[in-house]
Amino acid sequence: MEEKLFNKHFVAITVINFIVYMVYYLFTVIIAFVATRELGAQTSQAGLATGIYILGTLLARLIFGKQLEVFGRRLVLRGGAIFYLLTTLAYFYMPTISMMYLVRFLNGFGYGVVSTATNTIVTAYIPARKRGEGINFYGLSTSLAAAIGPFVGTFMLDNLHIDFRMIIVLCSVLIGCVVVGAFAFPVKNMSLNAEQLAKTKSWTVDSFIEKKALFITAIAFLMGIAYASVLGFQKLYTSEIHLTTVGAYFFVVYALIITITRPAMGRLMDAKGDKWVLYPSYLFLAMGLFLLGSVSSGGSYLLSGALIGFGYGTFMSCGQAASIQGVDEHRFNTAMSTYMIGLDLGLGAGPYLLGLIKDLALGSGVASFRHLFWLAAVIPLICTLLYLLKTKTRQVVS
Repeated sequence: MEEKLFNKHFVAITVINFIVYMVYYLFTVIIAFVATRELGAQTSQAGLATGIYILGTLLARLIFGKQLEVFGRRLVLRGGAIFYLLTTLAYFYMPTISMMYLVRFLNGFGYGVVSTATNTIVTAYIPARKRGEGINFYGLSTSLAAAIGPFVGTFMLDNLHIDFRMIIVLCSVLIGCVVVGAFAFPVKNMSLNAEQLAKTKSWTVDSFIEKKALFITAIAFLMGIAYASVLGFQKLYTSEIHLTTVGAYFFVVYALIITITRPAMGRLMDAKGDKWVLYPSYLFLAMGLFLLGSVSSGGSYLLSGALIGFGYGTFMSCGQAASIQGVDEHRFNTAMSTYMIGLDLGLGAGPYLLGLIKDLALGSGVASFRHLFWLAAVIPLICTLLYLLKTKTRQVVS
């Protein structure tokens, strides 16, 4: 392994990961809008169309988080990329909400396979002494994708008034590039000894889930639900408050904040420990969501994007780095898969649960969306309390 962090293999797999996640987030932020406007779906149905994607992703992570080293990293990456492309093309045929559910589920499975592979492959190209910094830079690709994907999707719909089919064409071309990259990238399969192979092939809880990562996974689930309020309903919200012109730039601000703060957060985590970055991430996300529900102008709307970007963007990568602390190297894929299962499950369940709450309890109109974001803002505060209790318990035990 090369000692420098930015070796060509690290950069290449990071770029592949960026494209994979960007397409995921691009579709996620606009699919509820497409479901309601083109298929006449209710808010809860649109939320399910957003969230069912993650059920497919979850299934993929459960299977390949466990079996990645058995099938081989190379085969999983390449096969997953092809399936991701085919299911992206399937967006061309969604005449009913039921068909949309099916396409979203299958596309989520393809995304889950590829992202599980890339999340593990990258660890082979990060020097051990720079693991926190390396995973944070790699995580930056995910966080930037979470900003740029939604920006591209909302900008194309709102500002360029481009048809949804042209967005499918763009995404198909991007995933086609991923397929080419997957076959060009020299993936190294990991060799397992007999004991490791037997444990990986066994169908036990340990073979699917890394217990050392369960706490941060639970936190990731809650944080995912909170951020799902943005992914699922930001597009509908800006239409209600007549800020569609500035709406897409929410994610530009989000991306800029992540780019500026992420490297420093990785170094701070390596030097001081995870609590120095995780506590601020919870509090900033809570403030950002509360402000988002209170916006009265474009300026306050963009400020909420900055706060949410720092809060959720910091958590995404630092939480991933925290998930492998104290974990044996051959279990890294299981630990990160466990963490991503929690995060993805929150992102998947969030739009449906929050949409259901909105339909049943909050009603319709601007006020209902504001209350929805205020409700979501409470969740990171709960994460703060849980993490504080965990830290206190750890101190008592030690």
